[in-house]
Amino acid sequence: MRLFEHKPFDQKAVMGFGILNGISIGLLNLSLGFNSVGFFQMTKLAIIPCTILLEILFLGKKFSKRIQFSLAILLLGVGIATVTDLQLNVLGSFLSLLAVVTTCVAQIMTNTIQKKFKVSSTQLLYQSCPYQSAVLLISGPYLDKLLTNLSVFSFNYTTQVTVVIILSCVLSIVVNFSTFLVIGKTSPVTYQVLGHLKTCLVLAFGYIIVRDPFNWRNILGILVAMVGMVMYSYNCTLESQQKSNESSSQALQVREGADSDPLLSVENGNSVFNKRSPVWSKEKD
Repeated sequence: MRLFEHKPFDQKAVMGFGILNGISIGLLNLSLGFNSVGFFQMTKLAIIPCTILLEILFLGKKFSKRIQFSLAILLLGVGIATVTDLQLNVLGSFLSLLAVVTTCVAQIMTNTIQKKFKVSSTQLLYQSCPYQSAVLLISGPYLDKLLTNLSVFSFNYTTQVTVVIILSCVLSIVVNFSTFLVIGKTSPVTYQVLGHLKTCLVLAFGYIIVRDPFNWRNILGILVAMVGMVMYSYNCTLESQQKSNESSSQALQVREGADSDPLLSVENGNSVFNKRSPVWSKEKD
């Protein structure tokens, strides 16, 4: 439809990324199915520390103490607001561990692939969607049959159900597009911070619109999380400005060094000889 430029690139990277993304989605859903809601929220909280650890170990990225402190406050607030009952089981814990690792790696790859191959979020999503869809299409019905003893194809798909499914698919496309866009423009950690903001908004709007039960713990957790988000945004902005100032000062120093280099003066040539020529002619006279 010419809404963006079709830009094919390394198929191995796209295929691996698409398959991993599909596995990540499936594992997150399985984690929610085999664990309590409270433990699932703990799983989501573990994504930020895991992402930071992977980026430090494999990408050599550094996070300042101010960023780490603001993220700790954010996670504390979201934990207070969302984590309630913690019911552990071996299979659920194993699935949660796999979900956290695959989600972190997939989100890091979303950022690195866009920068490495210089592609936009739309181009990456367009290239990887077929592989991601194939993974879910193959594994989804099989796992559903295994877990529920029912086939998704034997369900009575009424008009209302079909409309809801189509609407869900459209919203999923919007979510995927926004996810790739945010991670590509910022970082996987910033995207997770935004995701926790979404969690706080869900709690708040749930109480305002449908009158979900709300208590002092939810309010305290949301306030603490908002403080952490503000601190994280402020520190990220401050550090980006510092990096910008450092890079501009380094460029200025390089330019001044080049101007003062005597070799460059010799290359310009005439200025040296022109300065000496009057003296030479006077001695000759």
